[in-house]
Amino acid sequence: MTRRRAHHAAAIAAIAALLLSGCSMGQGSSDSGGEPGVAPQPDVGVEAPADGGDASGEEFAPQQPVDDDRSVITTGRLAMTVDDPTDAAAQVTDLVDAAGGRIEGRSETPGTDSQQARATLVVRIPADEFERVLADLRELGEVDSVQLEASDVTQQRQDLDARIEALEASVDRLLALLADADTTADLIAIESELSSRQAELDSLVAQRDYLADQVDYSTLTVELLSEGLAPDAGPDDFWSGLVAGWEALVAFASGLLVVAGVLLPWLAVLLVVAAIIAAVVILATRRRHHPDPDGQEAARTDGDRPA
Repeated sequence: MTRRRAHHAAAIAAIAALLLSGCSMGQGSSDSGGEPGVAPQPDVGVEAPADGGDASGEEFAPQQPVDDDRSVITTGRLAMTVDDPTDAAAQVTDLVDAAGGRIEGRSETPGTDSQQARATLVVRIPADEFERVLADLRELGEVDSVQLEASDVTQQRQDLDARIEALEASVDRLLALLADADTTADLIAIESELSSRQAELDSLVAQRDYLADQVDYSTLTVELLSEGLAPDAGPDDFWSGLVAGWEALVAFASGLLVVAGVLLPWLAVLLVVAAIIAAVVILATRRRHHPDPDGQEAARTDGDRPA
């Protein structure tokens, strides 16, 4: 019994230690990196004077070399004018596929008399192939605009890695305690804490995987437009003006016929309703001005009878 109580006390102490370590781990991650998802602002570099000193006369210290192991998310937008947006969209797809990338979205709008043909693609390009693929895309037509943005998420990645490592160690310790648990109460307490830690670990791993995908594959939105619509040439002589006037007259007459065709059924219904109303009014008027002669004769006969 004494040995079982000792095991029970040891399990409770271990669970309490894990809870305290989890709280301290959460506080440490929030204090060390600021708000999650916010990239740190880079330091503004200072240009060294020609004589090797700074503006205050002190010796200029060269900047530290840039760490190559950084995580940067690159996004951009490329707008181009091409001869055939549909054909250019197929070429964009081929270039991205050849570089090991993928197409995440594609839409095409055919050209009409009032709008240009258009194609829009959202592509994911491997980060190490981004510059080369962007240069190849520029050759497909006339570049109208290019917008590129880079976000440094190194600190966020490092924070996720540290939290995942700590949670993995915590889960391993809980599994070891679960194997040595002697009582039902210990099993329930350890399993509850293990479930909570495992769910948090899975969430952090999913965040890290998404962040890694954003870093490994740059996102570029490619917008392809056809040439602008040419304005219609107006008439420049008498005969072309006459033809244009005649076409306008024919179009106006056609419009009137369409309107007449739409209104004709309504006019017929209105005429029938108006005829019925007119007939009722006429009958009522006639009865008012010309009373029934049979009724008047009967009234006179009743008046002539002796009392």
